[in-house]
Amino acid sequence: MNLENHQMGERNDNVKEKRLVFVTVGTTCFDALVRAMDTTEVKNELFKKGYTDILIQMGRGSYIPTKSTAENGSPALDYFTFSSSIADYLKSASLVISHAGSGSIFETLRLGKPSIVVVNEDLMDNHQSELAEELAERKHLYCARPQTLYKTISDMDPGSLVPYQPGDANTVAKLINRYLGFPDD
Repeated sequence: MNLENHQMGERNDNVKEKRLVFVTVGTTCFDALVRAMDTTEVKNELFKKGYTDILIQMGRGSYIPTKSTAENGSPALDYFTFSSSIADYLKSASLVISHAGSGSIFETLRLGKPSIVVVNEDLMDNHQSELAEELAERKHLYCARPQTLYKTISDMDPGSLVPYQPGDANTVAKLINRYLGFPDD
């Protein structure tokens, strides 16, 4: 090893790379997800997995998470309500935790980001859970409920996820049509 590489190695050991967990609830109110993200268990598990920062887009929710800096085995946490575009947040994220809205799901998959989709069980007639569960079964993402989020993070291996090929819309369209009661073609 030459001196330059050795010095680089020391610098990398001392300056921890920022690994962002971006959490989005879209335009909805999903306090159960925001509350779960604010728990010590979830924050500690994310920290153990190497994540340094959590940024929550909390939408119309009324639960206000506790802002914090990275300390005591926990990532830094910050939040905001809305943004005209979350594309930059998604691009800079190392992990995306989102509600089960199809827009958020497919944008995250298109960017090739590991993701956990959290189903909002308070929604009536929740077709979103079917989409999230189908994509989880195909190993494109992880699916959780607010109360199982900690365990999903603990058990996840982002390297085992299968990249989503966006050209295959027929399967998803059939799933949506089946949900809406249209016959399969």
